[in-house]
Amino acid sequence: MDRFILTERRGEVGIITLNRPEILNAWHSAMRQQLVAAFKAFEEDEAVRAIILTGAGDRAFSAGQDLNETRTFDGARGQEWVGEWERLYDAMRSLSKPLIAALNGVAAGSAFQVALLCDFRIAHPGVRMGQPEINSGIASTTGPWMMREMIGLSRTIDLTLSGRLMQSDECQAIGIINRIVPQERVMDEALSLAHELAAKPPVAMRLDKQRFREMTEAGFRDCLEAGARIQREAYASGEPARMMEQFLARRAASKA
Repeated sequence: MDRFILTERRGEVGIITLNRPEILNAWHSAMRQQLVAAFKAFEEDEAVRAIILTGAGDRAFSAGQDLNETRTFDGARGQEWVGEWERLYDAMRSLSKPLIAALNGVAAGSAFQVALLCDFRIAHPGVRMGQPEINSGIASTTGPWMMREMIGLSRTIDLTLSGRLMQSDECQAIGIINRIVPQERVMDEALSLAHELAAKPPVAMRLDKQRFREMTEAGFRDCLEAGARIQREAYASGEPARMMEQFLARRAASKA
């Protein structure tokens, strides 16, 4: 089986690496399934007390959704796609152990959302983050809920409708990057924080994380319900497919 993610243990820390560097670690259905399994395995492993999520290579944490997958969707598949994200986000939100994103490069679209679902984000000055889905004809549903929880409605509207990517200094200024370190220090800094958090009392850690989940559960379920409805309508219109074909054609031309 293709290994779209890699896992390893360093003492009490479990590390998950997104492993499609040739396409900037963009994910598809099989990769999401492997990611869910990895989170569940580390959650069930009592020897693991903290988890780091990072990307392979030095260009991207993840570019988000693999458009070669979604450009073929119809309305029904668009709705089913939301269910796949629900399973991944549920696996992340239900973790009793701290989760750190070691951002080795760009985190865009659904990868931005995954980074926001982590408890901490360590980055370097070249990292960019944002929600450019509108540029590919993809309506944002889960992303705006996460962003509003973290940065408020005004910035959420800005990022959702403009599709712009923020530089690392802006991300830190608004509180979504916790620490900026030199590029070669990102994983070391993430490991240092992970070991620090792994030493915290585990019952208190589990209960704190449980309470954060409870505080945001109603909004999470609402955004998923809206997502299923909105993505069915969006993909049934044919607009996402047209926009993604244009985007992929421009990218291919730029590489020619």
